Amino acid sequence: MFTDSASHLDDLAQFVLDSPTSFHAAHTVASRLTTAGFTQVDEKGAFPAGAGRFFVVRGGAVIAWRQPERIDRGTGLRVVGAHTDSPAFKVKPDVDFAVRGWQQVAVEIYGGMLINSWLDRDLGIAGRLVTRDGVTHLVRLAGIARVPQLAIHLDRGVNDGLKLDRQAHMQPVVGLETSHGVLAALAEQAGIRPEDVIGHDLFTFDSQAPSRLGLTGELFASGRLDNLSSTHAGLAAIEDIGDGDDLVVYATFDHEEVGSETSTGAAGPFLADVLERIAAVAGLGVDGFKALVARGSCISADAGHLVHPNHQQHHDPRVDLRPNAGPMLKVNANQRYATDAHGEAIWVQACERAGIPHQTFVSNNAMPCGSTIGPITATRLGLTTVDVGIGLLSMHSARELCGADDPHHLSRALRAYLAG
Repeated sequence: MFTDSASHLDDLAQFVLDSPTSFHAAHTVASRLTTAGFTQVDEKGAFPAGAGRFFVVRGGAVIAWRQPERIDRGTGLRVVGAHTDSPAFKVKPDVDFAVRGWQQVAVEIYGGMLINSWLDRDLGIAGRLVTRDGVTHLVRLAGIARVPQLAIHLDRGVNDGLKLDRQAHMQPVVGLETSHGVLAALAEQAGIRPEDVIGHDLFTFDSQAPSRLGLTGELFASGRLDNLSSTHAGLAAIEDIGDGDDLVVYATFDHEEVGSETSTGAAGPFLADVLERIAAVAGLGVDGFKALVARGSCISADAGHLVHPNHQQHHDPRVDLRPNAGPMLKVNANQRYATDAHGEAIWVQACERAGIPHQTFVSNNAMPCGSTIGPITATRLGLTTVDVGIGLLSMHSARELCGADDPHHLSRALRAYLAG
């Protein structure tokens, strides 16, 4: 665990750079867990018995846990959940096409992105290629693409209301017409033949590096803060966790931005599968497993909204959420967030033990409220669940903004919660 926000922020910046897609994030998490003394478990084999630190990777998702020597009727369960994916353009199966001498890449929109924020930015393309031998290759090319905006001289009314057609206007340019193409360039980078690639999951990412902003460096700008800020905070917390008698779990899922209903999403079976197999190896049986879950709790960590100084009317007029004033508890009467009184008590005590400030978010009643993996996890498992996260401006933009101290605050609170 980093003892100061500056070193934590530097580590977060590097984590974002290393994680242009959910698959890269899962790879980075796995590498760091291994360095921290965790052992990777193959889902196709047997799960380990006895004390240890373990993790499983499934696509763009990772679940890690500290397993005590014995799991019995007195063992507690604490889970930190997050997600690895962020809104972006996803490359279509038929990748390359050309228009009047321009080489372009065919994309569709993944998640609820702020589309205009992706205009006139230097974009990379990254993801995974699968070859005929079944091997997965992680690939990335930075700064190769751009979605050029139409000049004002050709659209005099653009400043009165920009309207973007998702199909016609949002296909990135990657160079001049050529027979080479994006897929061939990525295969070449991976050291494989393009004709051996029979599957791909590729996304765009903002090539600009994270950076501090503000007169005294008090702000932090980066792509993918929603939700790599939480993935990184939970990772830093469990890397540092000591020994104990409870089962503590870190789960970072994929596909939250598109509903979580996949094998690696929070609505899928991944977390339940892992917990059930841990319980089975411990000899708990069905009743023992259900009792373990009933004793458990989950903190769902996902970014939230700071009060926007230029659009204050979109926020509850009595909520004053500020950068560097701590992570927020997220509350919604219609259970778009899973927080209830018991969850709130768990969160407040974790923040008090960590010695960090914290805030509370509720929506303006006239505005629809987003959701997280929190209600999904609570529904799937019956865990007491609380929704929290750092505050952002420009959520779902290609580049988001937060207070420079808040990521460290969140990690400290998650560490205190996991430590019990």
